[in-house]
Amino acid sequence: MPEQPRQEDIDELMKVLAGSGAAAPEAPRKEPAPRSAAPSPMAFEPLGSPAASAASEAGMDFLSDVNVQVRVELGSTRMNVQDVLKLGSGSVVSLDRLVGEPVNVFVNDRLVARGEVLVVHDNFAVRITEVVPIPKSAE
Repeated sequence: MPEQPRQEDIDELMKVLAGSGAAAPEAPRKEPAPRSAAPSPMAFEPLGSPAASAASEAGMDFLSDVNVQVRVELGSTRMNVQDVLKLGSGSVVSLDRLVGEPVNVFVNDRLVARGEVLVVHDNFAVRITEVVPIPKSAE
């Protein structure tokens, strides 16, 4: 079992470390600071700042390869089953939207945007014109 250091050895070491041959002065004792009644205010970076958005974008990188279902709703209508059974090639179904009216864009059955239908290289496409704000209760 190691031998406990003696107080004289500790005092001698303190003299050597102080470089003066005299014992090192004792450090003054600090009294604990009085506690104030109110907590000190904390500083937060605004949510809309570039640093915050860059951090949130970097934090979303792990989601970049997640597949989601995107659906564009051109319109809808109500029909009787007998009318649906009469549909065939060349039938026209009227929808509740007008030409040029925005279409709804859903991601995993949640409305996220509205846009306009385009034709790009013989394919239909949607140009996003409005992003729907997230409801406060969903956050």
